[in-house]
Amino acid sequence: MFSYELKRGTLTVCLMGELDHSMAARVRSEIDPLIDASGVRRLVFDVGRLEFMDSSGIGLIIGRYKRLSRRGGSVAVAGPDARIDKLFRMCGVYQVVERLA
Repeated sequence: MFSYELKRGTLTVCLMGELDHSMAARVRSEIDPLIDASGVRRLVFDVGRLEFMDSSGIGLIIGRYKRLSRRGGSVAVAGPDARIDKLFRMCGVYQVVERLA
């Protein structure tokens, strides 16, 4: 489950429940055209309501980082709980993606 809001060049995607392969594919297929059509410069993934995330979630975030960085944009994650924060640290996500409180 997810929702999103586009405001002044920033797309905020709120992820809820489980971010597995199936959900990552749905999120990707919905936000990629929006990113391209609206000229999004900043993408924020709000992960505060995620209960589970596997490597597909990491792939979703890193893939959007690559897409936006090619045109000077940025990606951030907001609200990771201790489990997801540890996963991001272990996988090196914070080396390319900003962590918001």
